[in-house]
Amino acid sequence: MVFQQITVAGCGVLGSQIAFQTAFKGFDVTVYDLNEEALSKAKERILKLMNMYQKDLRASQQDVENAFHRIYFSSNLEEAVAQADLLIEAVPEVIQIKTEFYKQLAKVAPPKTIFATNSSTFLPSQFAEFTGRPEKFLALHFANSIWIHNTAEVMQHPGTDKEVFKDVIAFAEKIGMVPLPLYKEQPGYILNSLLVPFLEAAQFLLVNEIADVATIDKTWMIATGAPAGPFAILDTIGVNTAYNIAKEKAKAGHPEYEKLANMLKTQYMDKGKLGRQSNEGFYTYPNPRFRQPDFLKG
Repeated sequence: MVFQQITVAGCGVLGSQIAFQTAFKGFDVTVYDLNEEALSKAKERILKLMNMYQKDLRASQQDVENAFHRIYFSSNLEEAVAQADLLIEAVPEVIQIKTEFYKQLAKVAPPKTIFATNSSTFLPSQFAEFTGRPEKFLALHFANSIWIHNTAEVMQHPGTDKEVFKDVIAFAEKIGMVPLPLYKEQPGYILNSLLVPFLEAAQFLLVNEIADVATIDKTWMIATGAPAGPFAILDTIGVNTAYNIAKEKAKAGHPEYEKLANMLKTQYMDKGKLGRQSNEGFYTYPNPRFRQPDFLKG
C-alpha cells in the first residue's frame, strides 16, 4: 500500500516532530489532539522546528513553509482520520489513555487505515484487540530530534500482516528515516532497551542522594566522551515521559519507582520544569550549564 495521507494523534514533543518531518518529506499530514489549546501548542512547537530544520539541515525558508502548509490541525478524531492511510499514535505513555484512544479510534477510522503506535515502553500486542484491526497494527518508534537522530524502529506483533510490516518499513524510509525492523516484540525496542536502564540508573543516583545532576552528567561526559549526560537527554525527552514510565512501573509492583515518580512530580513537574519544552527541567535553556566551556573542568 502506498501512503499519502498521514494522521499523527498526539502532538506533544515527539508527535509534533513526527508530523513536521512527514510533511517535510512531501506527505499530507493531519495532527489530532484533544482540544484547541493542545493544537495551539503544537503549532508553536512546529514553528520552532522550522528554524531548527533551517539551521541543522540547511533547509530553505520555502521548504519549511511548504511543509507547514501540508499540515492540518483538528480536535475532531473522526474528521482527523477520515482520509488517513496511516495513523501514527503518539498520545501520553499511560496504558489507560492509549487503550481508550484505540477504542475510540476503532469506531471512526476507515477500514483502509493502518495504525502504528509510537509507544516507547508498551508492546503493540497490549493494544491490538482494542484496534479492531490487529492485522493492520504495529509499532513505529522514533527517537527524539527526529530530523537528526533519524531512526525508525518498526516492530510487529504476532498478528501483524507481513505486507503491512513491509509497507510501514518502506514509509519510514520515504520520510528520511533509517528503518530498523524488529521481527519479535521487545519491550523498549532496540533503542530503549539500551537507553531506559541507563536513564533510570542516573535518576536513582539522584533520588537516592548519591550525587547531583551536574556531577552525574559530568561523570558520563568525561568518562565516555559523550556530548550530553543522562539528565540532558531526559530534558530532551521530557520530564513528563520519565514520570509516566516511573509511575507505571510503580503501579506494576516495583515500589522503588514510587519514590522516583514522586520526586519528578513534586520537584520538577509541579514547578513547571518539564524539560526543553518549557525551557527548564534539570537544566535551564537555551543556555544549559552542561554546554558551558567550564562544565567539564571540575
